[in-house]
Amino acid sequence: MLHVALYEPEIPPNAGNVARLCAATGTRLHFIGRLGFQLDDRHLKRAGLDYWPHVDLKRHVTWDDFLQEGLRLWLIECPAAVNYTQAIFRDDDCLVLGSESKGIPARIRETLTARTLGIPMPTGTVRSLNLATAAGITLYEALRQVEGW
Repeated sequence: MLHVALYEPEIPPNAGNVARLCAATGTRLHFIGRLGFQLDDRHLKRAGLDYWPHVDLKRHVTWDDFLQEGLRLWLIECPAAVNYTQAIFRDDDCLVLGSESKGIPARIRETLTARTLGIPMPTGTVRSLNLATAAGITLYEALRQVEGW
């Protein structure tokens, strides 16, 4: 099983869209740290539609709590020296995406530099993609490799 982790997500519709993505693909979703919303937020529920019963969600209060899962981590961040298509994914890998306004903290990025992946944005006119879009792009590449989709 693949995993997606959102580190301190701030925007309920983004988190809800990632939850729906995880429900559709049989991917476990992890929420880590302080959330910018309540889990019963109506915007979160609306974005996830009626798929919430199918979301395999784990809540972790801290990054260290999350590390206890023992997963192999890939940070999805920009900028990154390695393109997400160059990664070799395997079962039980976890794609970690940071908060919409701050990304993944430097203290975490510094420990996983070799496992930090980026998505090409050749025009250079935007800083980053939407959180749910980035999760979808990278998750489907991981699924293609691991599940043969």
